[in-house]
Amino acid sequence: MSSTQRKRAVRKAPGERASEISEAARTIALEQGLGSITLRNVAARVGVASGLVAHYQPNVEALVASTFTGIVSAEAAELQATLDGMPSARGQLAYLLDTLLDSSRLDVTAVWVDAWTMGRRNEALAVCVRDQMDAWQAMLQDVVEAGIAAGEFETSDAASVAWQILGMIDGLNAQALVRWDGVNDRGTHLARAVEGMVGAARGSLQQLGSSQG
Repeated sequence: MSSTQRKRAVRKAPGERASEISEAARTIALEQGLGSITLRNVAARVGVASGLVAHYQPNVEALVASTFTGIVSAEAAELQATLDGMPSARGQLAYLLDTLLDSSRLDVTAVWVDAWTMGRRNEALAVCVRDQMDAWQAMLQDVVEAGIAAGEFETSDAASVAWQILGMIDGLNAQALVRWDGVNDRGTHLARAVEGMVGAARGSLQQLGSSQG
């Protein structure tokens, strides 16, 4: 018998194996991109045959979609938990502007960029992308509306402002993926623009961002 004979995968409970496969897909997405999620790559990461992965995840497009949702919704939940403990809408908005431009989150940005591109041909993924974009817009809109109610912000269309802020954050982060240096101090420029959009005092979001980031 050959000493190089392939070792059989250790038998695991279905729930444990399913979680292992999902976590492998998540790791691949963050390290290599959503496009690298294939049965072969996931199987190699887990150390099992491709057929076993197919048994748990027969539809790779659905696996890509669920992996995207898991990654970006986890980030949103993390930030929302922090926002809930902050006393002012101005502090919340400053925190979001500062945190979402943090270069340590570029792996998640890359997942978003992959999803926007791949979603053109993967409708399951496109649905998830739209849902998550709506969720992020709603988070920002809630902050802006809370600021209006508290007299911290002044704008007549919180929903549109939230979409514009989200678009600027996404654009700046996408540019940062290729380390573009066309705009120095992106955070300061973004804060100044948002201050004008929400009617906040000049420098107020920048000062809060530096102290509460």
